[in-house]
Parts: sequence; C-alpha cells; structure tokens
Amino acid sequence: MKISVIIPVYNAEKYVTQAVESALQCEAEVGEVILIEDKSPDNALEVCKELEIKYDKVKLFRHSDKDNHGAGASRNLGILKATCDFIAFLDADDYYLPNRFEAEKKLFKDPKVDGIYGALGVEYYSRKAKEQYFSLFENRLTTVYRKYHPKDVFPGQLNMLGSFGLFTMNALTVRREALIKKMKPLFKPKLKFHEDTEFLFRLSYYLDLHPGILDQAVAIRGVHEENRITKVDTGRINPASTRVLLWKEIHEWAQNESGIHDDVKVHIKRMHRSFEIANAPILKKIKMIIKYSIKDYPSIRSGLYNVNFRS
Repeated sequence: MKISVIIPVYNAEKYVTQAVESALQCEAEVGEVILIEDKSPDNALEVCKELEIKYDKVKLFRHSDKDNHGAGASRNLGILKATCDFIAFLDADDYYLPNRFEAEKKLFKDPKVDGIYGALGVEYYSRKAKEQYFSLFENRLTTVYRKYHPKDVFPGQLNMLGSFGLFTMNALTVRREALIKKMKPLFKPKLKFHEDTEFLFRLSYYLDLHPGILDQAVAIRGVHEENRITKVDTGRINPASTRVLLWKEIHEWAQNESGIHDDVKVHIKRMHRSFEIANAPILKKIKMIIKYSIKDYPSIRSGLYNVNFRS
C-alpha cells in the first residue's frame, strides 16, 4: 500500500516543514508528499522548494497561472497529480502522528473499503492561541463517537442519527480510483468556507467509509492565531452566513441526486432553511418563519435507522 499525501500550502512557511516531515515518518506507507503552493504572501514557496530538494518523495506543484486559487482547487490539483493508489490529506499547519496509517494497513486489504477515517487531536502553538481558542477546541478529540456502518456515515454527518461526532480531512484516507470515479466534481473551489465539509458530505454518500482509530489521535490540528477556522467560529466571520451557503450547496446537490431518499432531502431542506432564518434580519426572519411553517412537507417516516439512504 502506497499513499499520496496532499498538502495545500498557503501562508504556512513556519509550519509546512513539520507537516511534510510528519508524513515522511510514515516511511512504509507514504509513497509521495505533494505540495501545492498557492501563491503564499510569505516565504512558503521557498521553503517548499527546499523541501523538494531535500526529500526525494516531496513533489512541488503550483497552479498553471501561479495565482491563488484556494484550498479546494489546490487539493483538486493534488489529486490529479497523485500517482499512488491511496490519497490522504494534510493541512500545512497540522501534522501526522506515527500511528496515522495503522488502521489503513489492515482495513484496505478489503477491496470493498473505499475510505477510512480516524480521530484528530489538538495542539496550541502559542500561549496566546490557547487563551483565545481553548474554549472552542479544548483538548478534545475530533472524532466519530462510535464505529458506524458505512451506510450510516452520510446520515450521521447530516445530524440524522443523534450525536454522531466529526471526522476531518487530516484523518481521512481514500482509494484514488474510487474518489476520481465516483466524486464529480471533487472539491468545489467556489465555496470559500466549509468546502471540506461539503466534500465530506458527498464523499460519505458515494463511497463506503469505514472507521479507523477513533479513540486516540492519528493527526494533530495546530491552533495558532491565523487559523482560518478560528476566524469563522469565533465571530470574526459570521458562522451562520457561511453555513447558509454550505447547506444551500448541499440542498441543491441533493435535489439533483436521484438516489437520495425523499426523507433525507426534506431534512437537508429544513437544515438549509433553519440557517437562512437564523441569518436573516428580524423582519425577514418573521416572514420566513410564517412562510415555511405553512408549507406542506412530505411526511417523514418513523424509524430513520431503517431508511436506505443510498440506492
């Protein structure tokens, strides 16, 4: 088993070396580390060039116009450049732990396993970062709370199975063939926020994703003052407004996907509308509540655990 690790790089000169070397420590599994440098304003490009020279497995690419295109487009380019049978992702300011691919070595022996997800830990890179963001991440694992059957991962992420938990790009490994064949499009670059969440929703619908190591971290989220996620979730950017766009995208996709059960489509529509209402000015909010409350929804069958979420 050989894995292509894809690392989009933007404004990460202080962290990307740690990310690359954490992937290379998994020597037996990692066949290549693909850096996609995305026109960083700092010295990240020079650091990436040095890493490519230093390590045979490191390959550096840029977008054809050398411009900035965002994490989604950079991951898409990395997927197209990958040459190994499996793909894993890593943010340039995060890093892998030595056990990152322990579950993959066992579970991918089954050709029916399309992907594996694990747990993500957290490290605060400075005292200031911990003071600012400990209330958001604390010292918790970002993980799915128990081992679910692959058919339950999609509705679980949609909040249809109660307390499900989360998994992230840094703890995900997928078969390249299944990813390219079944996921069209791949990442959607037009989404400036939550593009990874939107991708994981669709991925869990099209691919059979299996739990790996859920009770201990296989990778670490590095928290510092310039994390984009912290800007969204701590109020510098209104999280409700960005989630409106996320659920709008999921709603439009679900409506055009014939295999998704009607009950699931109704749930997604309600999630989209709930964020629309939450983000609306007060007068518009009242009008929307009245409008949506009098609309007839298809009845939702009891026993969602027995619904076939995928055809």
